[in-house]
Amino acid sequence: MNSDNDAILLFHNTMRITAGHLEGFRKAIADAVGFAERHGPQLMVEVFVDEPEMTAHSFQLFRDSDAVRTHWRLADPYIQGVMEHCRVESFEVYGEPDAEVTAGIREGVGEGAVTFAPQVAGFLRFGAALAS
Repeated sequence: MNSDNDAILLFHNTMRITAGHLEGFRKAIADAVGFAERHGPQLMVEVFVDEPEMTAHSFQLFRDSDAVRTHWRLADPYIQGVMEHCRVESFEVYGEPDAEVTAGIREGVGEGAVTFAPQVAGFLRFGAALAS
């Protein structure tokens, strides 16, 4: 595939919220997403909470591996704050990060909880959606 979107990375992080930490998690994740919206390189961030299951699902879209590195450098205190209230249950990477980002994900999440799926096809409409 040869397009401007070849380097696009979509992360899906499923987190298990620690019992008794739901409100702390909600506050920490709101702070983290607010910081990302103001300062982060992400093209999109969405977080969903399934209260009965005590899980949260975070989706983040990055232009490329450089954007992921920038995110890590800027947001580490916020990431640590969120992780005080949960643990990563699974982490899915859609796209092909470079070797450094792949190693960073594996180190941060753990080998067993991470899956990678290379892109086959796709497109983005963010520019058109934002213009209307």
